[in-house]
Amino acid sequence: MQGKSVARDPHIFVDADACPVKDEIYRVAARYRLRVHVVTNAFIRVPKDPLIDLKVVDAGPDVADDWIIERVSAGDIVVTADIPLADRALKSRAFAIAPNGKPFTPDSIAAALATRAIMEHLRSTGDTTGGPKPFASADRSRFLQALDEAVNRARRAP
Repeated sequence: MQGKSVARDPHIFVDADACPVKDEIYRVAARYRLRVHVVTNAFIRVPKDPLIDLKVVDAGPDVADDWIIERVSAGDIVVTADIPLADRALKSRAFAIAPNGKPFTPDSIAAALATRAIMEHLRSTGDTTGGPKPFASADRSRFLQALDEAVNRARRAP
């Protein structure tokens, strides 16, 4: 089969610090037999599974993000609430999903970055913005559906 590349299953990269859906990721990954890279700046417990690898990186701005982006490939899936990381993942042609199930897309990322910049500016001037709404069970369900959809899209991609 000269000249034909063999596609690999997508890998899932988890920006794991404060990620509330790690258990859901492990369940979906086990169902599809996908490799999961759990990236954090402090030790956390992960299931003992040869397809799950824990990477503890140094603390610091963007250290975990940089580790992920250096390894992510087109068609992989990045789970993160970090909008700049999602933007970088999309530029690498990976899928990006927030823990609340909201997929980041090339069409939505510019608005998300702009909103983030506005909120950051408001906080820097002393305004109280209230922060994100509490994580709910509906968010968990929406995430499971979004992750399942991303896995299936990634597997169908050429």
